[in-house]
Amino acid sequence: MEKPAETQVPIHDLLRRRWSPRAFAERPVEPNAVLSLLEAARWAPSSSNEQPCRFIVATKDQPIEYARLLACLMDGNRVWAYRAPVLILSVACMEFEEDGSLNRHAFHDVGLATENLLLQVTALGLVAHPMAGFDIEKARADLQIPPGYEPAAMIAVGYPGELSVLPDHLQQRELKPRERKPLTEIAFLGQWGHPFPFPSPQM
Repeated sequence: MEKPAETQVPIHDLLRRRWSPRAFAERPVEPNAVLSLLEAARWAPSSSNEQPCRFIVATKDQPIEYARLLACLMDGNRVWAYRAPVLILSVACMEFEEDGSLNRHAFHDVGLATENLLLQVTALGLVAHPMAGFDIEKARADLQIPPGYEPAAMIAVGYPGELSVLPDHLQQRELKPRERKPLTEIAFLGQWGHPFPFPSPQM
């Protein structure tokens, strides 16, 4: 199932096709594909080239490690994410390596790296679903994340599956149209509250 974005103006097809389904197939993801996702994330931009993003990865080929990540998910995510053959936790290094001061752009840079990963997912014919719904303190303890690092998001990765594998209420959510705020609400010209001009749909 694909659900390309209905954009107000044209964008690259890879961006239109990227979305976050919950239905995963049983098919495992090839090890080289997983490495490709991580390599794409590695080449994301970062402030001062600090590269604060770290990833904790487990596949179903490593059942103990996979179960450890899966157990960190909230019930509402675990009910569908357990089918995904790959789970990834993104982690932000919150301190600059040079002097230990706060890197206030760390989560921003982790987001950039994650989007690189998600676009590579789409390019490889895979799907991914990032999740905020996980137990941060459990992840910190069970995955032995050291001080100065913050768990950011869990990401389920795999091949697209049939909608029928999901509970009914999640099937309905998957079928809903994708929505975003209009450009006039998020893009301003020169100062806050002045919408950036863009052509009307008729033009």
